[in-house]
Amino acid sequence: MKRVVVGLSGGVDSSVAALLLQQQGYEVIGMFMRNWHDQSVTLSDECPWIDDSNDALLIAQQLGIPFQVIDLSEQYKERIVNYMFAEYQAGRTPNPDVLCNREIKFDVFLKAALDLGADYVATGHYCQRTENQDGSFSLLAGADPGKDQSYFLCQLSQGQLSKALFPIGHLQKAEVRQIAQQSGLITAAKKDSQGLCFVGKIALPTFLQQQLAPKEGPIIEVAPELPIFEAYNALNPNINTIEALATPFSYTPADGKQVTKHQGAHYYTIGQRKGLHIGGRPEPSFVIGIDTIQNVVYSGQTEQHPGLNRWALKLDTESISWIVPSQVFEQEHVLDCLVRIRYRQPLQEAQLIEKEGNYYILFKHKQKGITPGQFAAWYLDNELIGSGVIA
Repeated sequence: MKRVVVGLSGGVDSSVAALLLQQQGYEVIGMFMRNWHDQSVTLSDECPWIDDSNDALLIAQQLGIPFQVIDLSEQYKERIVNYMFAEYQAGRTPNPDVLCNREIKFDVFLKAALDLGADYVATGHYCQRTENQDGSFSLLAGADPGKDQSYFLCQLSQGQLSKALFPIGHLQKAEVRQIAQQSGLITAAKKDSQGLCFVGKIALPTFLQQQLAPKEGPIIEVAPELPIFEAYNALNPNINTIEALATPFSYTPADGKQVTKHQGAHYYTIGQRKGLHIGGRPEPSFVIGIDTIQNVVYSGQTEQHPGLNRWALKLDTESISWIVPSQVFEQEHVLDCLVRIRYRQPLQEAQLIEKEGNYYILFKHKQKGITPGQFAAWYLDNELIGSGVIA
């Protein structure tokens, strides 16, 4: 009998994952990961870990499976929280959930499961794993397009995928709820958790102020008629102009006028609308640029502002990960694919371009809010091929 350790989060998805594995004849062990101790930055009672841990224990008792809590808070702080601070300080916007899966769930947690003699670890992610004829594994989108979480797993390696099971990836969310209700699971009607992986919804400025002190500076509104935008829009979007198309716009305070002040440029992200406190403008304002060195935030009015919409992005080469390494293409090659640059974004038609050792993504249509530090993931149909950090 194969042994599998299920990451029981206290939610309905992991509960049903454990149930299905048990029904399939696996020896199932439930394990709850405690990765966070600081409740001072958590908003209200969103995702309180004690309640979640208790629910996970109750599910284990309902299913009659062993259960334990593992404290990974030290590793979480070292690999995820410190990474977040460093990225925000540098003016980039991190994606802790992608890193949490790569570094915590399918690394530290996986090793703890293997120490228990497990053959696999399982989670309640909405994605699917298939084994190929050559013994490699592919990662497919979840069957429920509204819940697909393959993006969050875009950095997993073959070694990690070989030990991973996703028991509910072939189901719709409504089906998962129905299974839980029919089986009498106590989590059947529990709301889905939101926010930071294992932490819940956080007050981000409060969280960041633990290490990044407030520092007042100007918010400069940039007009859409700047020459840099005219020059950019005059470019023909193709492989020959890819470097210019993928280079983020840069501004100086002389490019606009101050409309208000902020409490720290490192608290903001490209495309952000809420929390700017910009009043008296004819249209909604968005962040179009961040300078953490000079402590300046740049804004523009409307989602159509040219500073917010670009044809292309450049990838950090060292961060690029291929799910199936044999699918890496040759230099100077172009791969037609589908791309998303944030969770739940509809897949966008694009080309992945490798030119002179650098990787770029050229979109068929301009993309709003391309954000350095976030992950871009590329797909062929519903198969996730690879990913990398936006430079």
